[in-house]
Amino acid sequence: MNIKIDELLAALKKKEEEQDKNTVLWVLAIIGAVAAVAGIAFAVYRFFAPDYLEDFEEDLDDDFDDYFEDEE
Repeated sequence: MNIKIDELLAALKKKEEEQDKNTVLWVLAIIGAVAAVAGIAFAVYRFFAPDYLEDFEEDLDDDFDDYFEDEE
């Protein structure tokens, strides 16, 4: 009789540990999915957003070149 009770308690404990592992796994999966969606959204934003700095650098280079051409 004690053996049966010990077996039942061991099975119950094992089931609780397995359930805890599943909960942690689900939480990590949700965090990973949210991170993936955020990463994709950022990549799409960077792809479609205009690069204003590139235009500024081109204008600055043109002004810089004009300055040295005037001295010669």
